Amino acid sequence: MKESARYAKIVEWSEEDQCYVGSSPGLIYGGCHGDDEREVFDELCEIVEEAIALYRSDRKPLPPATSGRDFANKMQHVG
Repeated sequence: MKESARYAKIVEWSEEDQCYVGSSPGLIYGGCHGDDEREVFDELCEIVEEAIALYRSDRKPLPPATSGRDFANKMQHVG
């Protein structure tokens, strides 16, 4: 299993931006965006891999994993 699999990756449509937006809450701030949902997901996966590599090169501990914790359902109750 890749270490990146430990982090939730979310791609959703943004009415405000009129494009798909990808994020990985808890690991990166910001994310990526584009017109093709699959391309945004692929780019997000690369960004997550790069973020993990940066944590490693800076010898910083990785944030707690977000995958496998029913993250999407928990986000419905935020706000």
